[in-house]
This record gives sequence, C-alpha cells and structure tokens, in this order.
Amino acid sequence: MSSTRVLILGVLLDGPLHGYEVRKTLELWGAQHWANVAFGSIYHALGKMAQEGLLEVVQSEGAARGGGRGRTVYAITPEGRAEFDRRLREHWSEIMPIADPFLVALTFMDRLPKADLLAAVRERSERLREGFAMLERARDAKRAADAPRHVDECLALTAAEYRAQLEWLERAAERIDRDEIP
Repeated sequence: MSSTRVLILGVLLDGPLHGYEVRKTLELWGAQHWANVAFGSIYHALGKMAQEGLLEVVQSEGAARGGGRGRTVYAITPEGRAEFDRRLREHWSEIMPIADPFLVALTFMDRLPKADLLAAVRERSERLREGFAMLERARDAKRAADAPRHVDECLALTAAEYRAQLEWLERAAERIDRDEIP
C-alpha cells in the first residue's frame, strides 16, 4: 500500500470526508513536500479503497447544477482501520532507500567537464535553498490554518535532509575545485 493510501486512511480516521476535503487536508499538512503525494491520485485511491472494503461511501451527491462534479463522502471501515494500523507500524520500522535521481547523477559525475559539474552543483544548491524557502512557507501556512503540530516534524525532517545535502554539495564543490573528485 502506497504512502498516499495510508495518508488518506489516516485523514479519514477523524471522520467522513469527500475527496476535496481529503486533498485540502493533505495540502494543509504540506504532504506534497515530504510524502510525494500526487494530489490527482487521491480520487482514484478513494474509489479503489472503497472497492476493496477499506472505505465505505456514506453519502453520494449527484452532479451539481451547471455541469459540476458530484461529491462522494467516504468513511473508513473497520477493515480500513486495521489496514491503516498495520501499515502505520510497517512504515515506522521499514527502512527504504531514497530513490533520488541525484544519486544517479552522482554516479556519472566523472562524465561532465569540471566547469559543467561545478555549475550543476551550484544549480542544485540554489534549488535546495529555494526548497528551504518553500518549506518555510508551508510551515507558516500550516500554522496559520491551525493544522496539527506533529506535521511540523515532517517538514522539519525534510528541511534537515535538504540541509545535509546542501552541506555535502558545498564541500563537494570545494573538492571538485581542488581536483579531488571526481
């Protein structure tokens, strides 16, 4: 079960919601920054989990006037709660490698001319700095909306990962300059 599905089940623990409310909650939490949530997949996941018996449809409104989409309200079932509990415990203990394309780029850093490699390091460093700013905005928005405090920890961990990579890049740039790597 994907992390997105676990997040959806977890959001629904607090009570029935329609897909838009689930999405807005995850956006409020900044899940796109730390959980790789594809918001467009939420609606598909809700329907699929209802078919699997993890969720039940508690209300289904027809299409709104003017051609709008109807809203389906979902609630977590006892089976969904059991699945959430099981997967939550697995997520705490499961160590997964971070699949970052940057690691592939590092593997072939020796294939770039020194000037291009230094330019790539500087560009990535700048993107990480932009990422810090984006995380700060997400934390501010979350606080303004009175979202759960524990979600700050997800954003803090992501910021720490960005910080560690930025520090590594700064040291790597110095080593590249001195022809110590690649």
